Amino acid sequence: MEIRRLYSEDAAAYWDLRIEALQTSPDAFITTYEDAVAKENPIAQAADRMTSKNNFTYGAFINSNLVGTVTMLRQSHKKFSHKADILAMYVSPHSRGKNIGKWLLQQAIEDARQTGIEQLLLGVVSTNEPAVRLYQSLGFMVFGTEKNAIKDGSIYFDEYMMVLFLT
Repeated sequence: MEIRRLYSEDAAAYWDLRIEALQTSPDAFITTYEDAVAKENPIAQAADRMTSKNNFTYGAFINSNLVGTVTMLRQSHKKFSHKADILAMYVSPHSRGKNIGKWLLQQAIEDARQTGIEQLLLGVVSTNEPAVRLYQSLGFMVFGTEKNAIKDGSIYFDEYMMVLFLT
């Protein structure tokens, strides 16, 4: 198992895993599979994001295969630069139950501390109990619930807003 930051040369593997995520866990993401595949040059867009100074995308590799990702996106406004958002957390179903998500998040948390980030924020669908438990096990706390945060057709999903204070 290798956990490391992803770079532009990892964009194709990232994109493949992102498409898998949108197909296998559509309720966990606000981006739909249809919206994602309709993008122009999605691999180039992913590569560009990976070179941004505020974007930290991490990957978990087993036998050189990307099986999990998480992104930490530092907020760019000067008065918010002490905060970052955790986004696009995903572990492939065949690799779940091996603490991969925890290791990905631990890497993001460590890098956040080293770069002066004081708060990590995330939103998670309230019915995604495994994800909520994972975040809570690492110290994230629910500070609010957004009712009907996500609407998919006629179905609504509430979202927990969570924070981890690093200082």
